[in-house]
Amino acid sequence: MLQHFLTGLELDQAKILKLLQLAQNIKSQPQEYANALTGKSIVTLYEKPSLRTRLSFDIGINKLGGHAVYLDQQNGAIGNRESVKDFALNISAWADALVARVNHHSTLTTLSEHASIPVVNSLCDLYHPCQALADFLTLQEVHGDVSQLKLAYLGEGNNVTHSLMLLAATLGTDFVAVCPKGHSPDAQIVKQAEQIAAANGASVLISDRIEAAAGANALYADTWVSMGNNASLEQVKQTFLPYQINQALVKQTGASTVLHCQPAHREYEITSEVMDGKNSKIIQQAQNRMHAQNALLVSLLNPNYV
Repeated sequence: MLQHFLTGLELDQAKILKLLQLAQNIKSQPQEYANALTGKSIVTLYEKPSLRTRLSFDIGINKLGGHAVYLDQQNGAIGNRESVKDFALNISAWADALVARVNHHSTLTTLSEHASIPVVNSLCDLYHPCQALADFLTLQEVHGDVSQLKLAYLGEGNNVTHSLMLLAATLGTDFVAVCPKGHSPDAQIVKQAEQIAAANGASVLISDRIEAAAGANALYADTWVSMGNNASLEQVKQTFLPYQINQALVKQTGASTVLHCQPAHREYEITSEVMDGKNSKIIQQAQNRMHAQNALLVSLLNPNYV
């Protein structure tokens, strides 16, 4: 049984496909899962601002009959007012699971070491695995078998890139990260993804050339300035503008699907023409955060429904 979900690598290909099927079932037959988390209380802990993560977890838990408890920095920064260990021990005494959106992955590993309940990573500096689940649920809905796809990410190599790349590798999807020089994903995570991809008949390519995205079925963008980075979009615009997803790039690559994890900065990493256009599955992707996360929570807390 799955204990924690910190990187996404806790699940192999078969388990991910099973989880995505459960997400699709919950989405299409919500009445069948209305009591899946009845009597369960889930703490959602936030060190960073959130719209989609907070609402998708809070509303999703409610739809499953559970109780979401929002905890932010008003009670003191985690690790300052109380140690991370004591956060984990105390929350475990009352709650059934802990969903944490934190600044550092090390916080999650410490929470999981001391918690006696499942810990879910809802975002950290290295990974965003819940987002990647929603991304591949969307790709599966649009394209079917994701092992037949090529997915191209353009922009800053960051936590979203890492989780997208690792899940693509696990599911056998060819993955390309097109990033400016000096802004590539973490080299160790790339190496890990390459090994996983090779075992699943897929490829991972890191490039600074737009041409590497040619033939992609889907293009993916994220903000050029990750949360916690003090640079402004104007400061990095000259570096990243060649990697903007616009209609010319969509036509050049032949992609039929465009994704963005949001928040989106229109006319920077993506144009409004593309974001609001026929190729965009961005709102479907945002909606699927809730369904993918619900499937994850049901798998962790009530496997009888799986």
